[in-house]
Amino acid sequence: MVCFLFIEHKVIIVGLDNAGKTTILYQFLMNEVVHTSPTIGSNVEEIVVKNTHFLMWDIGGQESLRSSWNTYYSNTEFIILVVDSIDRERLAITKEELYRMLAHEDLRKAAVLIFANKQDMKGCMTAAEISKYLTLSSIKDHPWHIQSCCALTGEGLCQGLEWMTSRIGVR
Repeated sequence: MVCFLFIEHKVIIVGLDNAGKTTILYQFLMNEVVHTSPTIGSNVEEIVVKNTHFLMWDIGGQESLRSSWNTYYSNTEFIILVVDSIDRERLAITKEELYRMLAHEDLRKAAVLIFANKQDMKGCMTAAEISKYLTLSSIKDHPWHIQSCCALTGEGLCQGLEWMTSRIGVR
């Protein structure tokens, strides 16, 4: 009898409503775009990258649901924050939610991957602009990485996952 043990790394996918969280989750899982509707509660899927198992929780981002995000924080190793690169008006809310999460005790050891999504859209903010607005350079107690992406084409998503796998065991 051969037993294979693997460690599952818990990931939460967060961001404001309509940022592309569910689309990204299912791009990871099936490499295709699925029709999505606003997530009420969460979707959870196991994604395996180079023998690394990630348990990914895609959490609804509507304002009424954000207060319950913290119920998902326990044992989280990675936060994927999905930013809608077109939605300049709500970037301040994204920033507020990011720093609220980073201050939470249950996330003190979590690494943060920021996906600057919708890079295919005309007039979108670049990853550098988003990084500057979110003052990511001030984050010293969490490893972080920002990655441009397009959830609809999958562009940039693999690079984000590669960064996450490179962080495993680095603490």
